[in-house]
Amino acid sequence: MSISGNVCVVLAALGAAIGVGLIGGRASDAVGRNPGASTKIMVQSILSIAFAEAIVFYALFLAK
Repeated sequence: MSISGNVCVVLAALGAAIGVGLIGGRASDAVGRNPGASTKIMVQSILSIAFAEAIVFYALFLAK
């Protein structure tokens, strides 16, 4: 791996971490406003978190 590959993976991981934090925070706010919709909000947030974390795996495979 070269330096540029490492930087690419680090930036992808940083972006995914920020994205997961934002998704979790917004989901908590949404459940606080409407507790009856917590199941739907949880499903959507878990799906969004999985997509955000998939970016790191793409970066790992492409940096090789």
